[in-house]
Amino acid sequence: MEQRSQAESALAGAAYGMLFVLGVVMGVVGGFTHGGEMWPVGPVPVMAIIWLLALFGICLGAGRMMRSRLGAGVTAAGWLLVSMAFSFELGAGDLVISGTTAGYVYLYGGICALIAAVALSPSSGRSWLLHGHPESGQL
Repeated sequence: MEQRSQAESALAGAAYGMLFVLGVVMGVVGGFTHGGEMWPVGPVPVMAIIWLLALFGICLGAGRMMRSRLGAGVTAAGWLLVSMAFSFELGAGDLVISGTTAGYVYLYGGICALIAAVALSPSSGRSWLLHGHPESGQL
């Protein structure tokens, strides 16, 4: 196993922290803009679909950039934290992500996009489950 210096570990921690912040920002901006009408296409929620594609691309890019599923997962966790909070009804009855078609596409499609991005991100090494435990000599 490769040992990292303290500077490399701090840099990796800062990178993961920034990816989490990126996910939070995407959740806030996407939560308020997913229902907007970009083109008059009838009942198709175009902005929600654009946000799904952006969310998938950014999470997959984060996973590939960090060469681990954790990169995609941290970005996804930031988006998920904000989006779940935005879907709760407040005491005054306010909702950011409402129960409209665009809201359902954005919320549930976003969760599917996150799962796909994390699954398609590269793994950070060989799996002991698939290749045997390194100490047992079963490699």
